[in-house]
Amino acid sequence: MLRRTLSHLIPAFLGLAMLGAALPSQAAEESPDAMIKRVSSEVLDNIKSDKAVQAGDMTKVIALVESQIMPNVNFTRMTASAVGRNWRQATPEQQKRLQEEFKILLVRTYSGALAQVKDQVVNVKPLRAAAGDTEVVVRSEVLGRGEPVQLDYRLEKASSGWKIYDLNVLGVWLVETYRTQFSQEINAKGIDGLIASMAQRNKTNAGERKS
Repeated sequence: MLRRTLSHLIPAFLGLAMLGAALPSQAAEESPDAMIKRVSSEVLDNIKSDKAVQAGDMTKVIALVESQIMPNVNFTRMTASAVGRNWRQATPEQQKRLQEEFKILLVRTYSGALAQVKDQVVNVKPLRAAAGDTEVVVRSEVLGRGEPVQLDYRLEKASSGWKIYDLNVLGVWLVETYRTQFSQEINAKGIDGLIASMAQRNKTNAGERKS
């Protein structure tokens, strides 16, 4: 169920990719909803024209995430929120490992769904926020075959522009979903146990991809 739900996140997560092409001044001045609308359209076009990405080529996917997506996501906040209250109890080395394994987990999960991006377009809804807000929710939907897919973003305003730290698909927030899983694993095996579990899951996913 989780894998099927997260597969709908592909257009959203990769919708951040073209942010790397924006000038810093442009990113700082652009409103969050305008940013999401622009980059989503650009990236969907990019995916549709790249057969290797559509096929889930991990080399291309990882390069895309590392160079263009991660610099525009507050991934430390995303990981900390997913780990929950246990994040503060983790050592700096544990926090580093958690971020590394969580990033690999997300990339591996999403790569298998890239081939599903066909004829989708993104409809960004009017932003409901005050001018001075530093955290907003941008609501949108992915239109294509079948029913529209709800797609929302939580963003925060940083000195370099707006950063995404959570995604919502079909009413399910990504961070909250993982927080429940991670909390159960930490309660059972501790933080090191969670790291080991994610590492093993990533190793298994990598093996499945090669087979």
